[in-house]
Amino acid sequence: MLNLHIVWIPKYRRSILNGYQDEMKDILKSIAQKKQWEILAVEVMPDHVHLFVSVPPTIAPCEVVKAFKGQSGRQFLINHPEFTDERYDNSLWAPSYFVASAGEVSSETIKAYIEGQYD
Repeated sequence: MLNLHIVWIPKYRRSILNGYQDEMKDILKSIAQKKQWEILAVEVMPDHVHLFVSVPPTIAPCEVVKAFKGQSGRQFLINHPEFTDERYDNSLWAPSYFVASAGEVSSETIKAYIEGQYD
């Protein structure tokens, strides 16, 4: 398996996810379940998302990011049409992201970092 630590932000790094963290976590978990990927850790902050996911090594990291960002943004905007205006141009997420692969040794460190975001 390939373990990926992915971080992305809403457009303009606005804190629009404040109050919607649990909903976004549920959306991300639903995407992972449909794809048969395992979420090792997830934390949704008001202005960014940390996701640590395990996928088969045959899937490119950019495809994993595309699936999570595309489907989660689309689902969130369907649920909350008040965010579909000229500021967001029907796209919730900024185009950039961070992704890094992790071996088994550093997986626990990354998981602890993500889970400690509110500490």
